[in-house]
Amino acid sequence: MTTHGPVLPLWICGGCDAPWPCQTRRRELHAEFEGAPGSLALYMGSYLVWAAEDLTWAPAGLLHRRFLGWVR
Repeated sequence: MTTHGPVLPLWICGGCDAPWPCQTRRRELHAEFEGAPGSLALYMGSYLVWAAEDLTWAPAGLLHRRFLGWVR
C-alpha cells in the first residue's frame, strides 16, 4: 500500500503534495506493472478520464502528458 495516492478533486499526491501521479508513485506503478506496459497505460487512462472530470480547467494535452506521457 502506498501513501502516494491522489487527493481528490485536486489530484495532488497525499504523500508529497506534488501533482499526482508524483515521481514516487510513477516508480511504484512501473514496478507493479513490470512487463505489462499496455496494462499500465489502460490503468492510467482510466485515471486520466476521471481526472479530466475534476480538472475541467486543465488543457487536455497537459493532462495526457501528466497521466500517460511517462508510461512506456
